Amino acid sequence: MDQLDEPTRRLLDAANANDIDAFLAGFTADGVVDDWGREFRGADEIRGWSDGEFIGKQVSLAVEDVRRSGNETTVTAAVGGNGFNGPSHFTFTVDGDLVSRMTIRE
Repeated sequence: MDQLDEPTRRLLDAANANDIDAFLAGFTADGVVDDWGREFRGADEIRGWSDGEFIGKQVSLAVEDVRRSGNETTVTAAVGGNGFNGPSHFTFTVDGDLVSRMTIRE
């Protein structure tokens, strides 16, 4: 976990705390969640997605691996909760002290 940049760490912590407000605050104003090709842009769309599929399902993310390249951090995590469960890769694109994009893939 020491390889995590601070914006990515804040988003993961907010997700694990099931704190939607802190999660949304971690994104840029035009931030995007790309969930297997479905894109949700801005706080309202991200909230709608998260309420139905992420924090609203009491997600938990157990970080197993972290890889950084430039302004991107890819996290391999075991996903738990009341929705999808299993391994996933999350790539976070950082813009300043916020995340501009979170891409989720298997």
